[in-house]
Amino acid sequence: MEIVFDKGIPGFEEYKVFTINDIEENPKFKIINSKEDTNIGFIAISPFEVKSDYEINLNDDIISELKIENSNDVLLLNLITLGKTLEKSTVNLKAPIVINIKNNKSKQLILQDDKYNIKEPLIGSEKNVSSY
Repeated sequence: MEIVFDKGIPGFEEYKVFTINDIEENPKFKIINSKEDTNIGFIAISPFEVKSDYEINLNDDIISELKIENSNDVLLLNLITLGKTLEKSTVNLKAPIVINIKNNKSKQLILQDDKYNIKEPLIGSEKNVSSY
C-alpha cells in the first residue's frame, strides 16, 4: 500500500510518500519506507497488538483533513523503536499514524493526554508480542 503524508511525518517533513508492507516472517509487523529516500524507513505495528483497549478520538479537523467518511476506513499503526533485543524494543503509543485506507491520506498524530506512553514496552505488554 502506498500512503501520502501531506505534511510529512514529524522529524521527516520532507518525505511525503511511503509504502507499507508486511514483514514476511511476521505480518503483524509492518515496514514503512519512504519512496523519496529508500534509506528512510520505520517498523510499525497495530496498537491493538500491544493494547487491546487502545482508543483515540479523531477530531473534526483530522477527519476533514484525511477525508474520513467511515471509521472502518481507518488504519492505525504505531512506530517501533528497535532495541538490541525485542525485550528492549518499545512502541510509541502516544503518536499513532492514522491512515484513511480509501484514499491513502495519512497523518501522524501526537496525542495530548497522558493515557499512552512514548516508550511502551513491546515485550511484556498486555498481548505479549513475543508470542508471535
